Amino acid sequence: MSFKFDQIHLWSGEVADTAGGVAAKLAFLAQAGANLEYVYTKRLPDKPGSGILYVAPVTGPTQVRAARSAGLSETHDPIVRRIEGDNQAGLAHRLTQQWAIAGISFQSLTMAVLGDKFLGYAAFDSVADANRAAQILADLSAG
Repeated sequence: MSFKFDQIHLWSGEVADTAGGVAAKLAFLAQAGANLEYVYTKRLPDKPGSGILYVAPVTGPTQVRAARSAGLSETHDPIVRRIEGDNQAGLAHRLTQQWAIAGISFQSLTMAVLGDKFLGYAAFDSVADANRAAQILADLSAG
């Protein structure tokens, strides 16, 4: 079993929780030629009518200007890592169990399988937790 664990540089901003709210923000990035690998949105329960949008990657000066024009800014909370590798039955359990044993709490985890590969995104509270999670993945790969 092999894994690849990469840091994601997130950009985020508030969006209107209305039809087209996210599309309006993404239009800026599309016009700048951004090829987004990560798009995550959620409503803000404490702020009705609003949500938050996270995207990555934003690269180069044209895309950075577009992101800023859309009201997005680079953020370091949460710390998001991209995980990919060979899929196996029970993998999500083994992975999250090892993180739990190590005392690592995560904000969110999304994993999807296509064929015999999986792709996931894990959001952590700190760089230290993300780095410990990466070491656990390396240990699972070796073991």
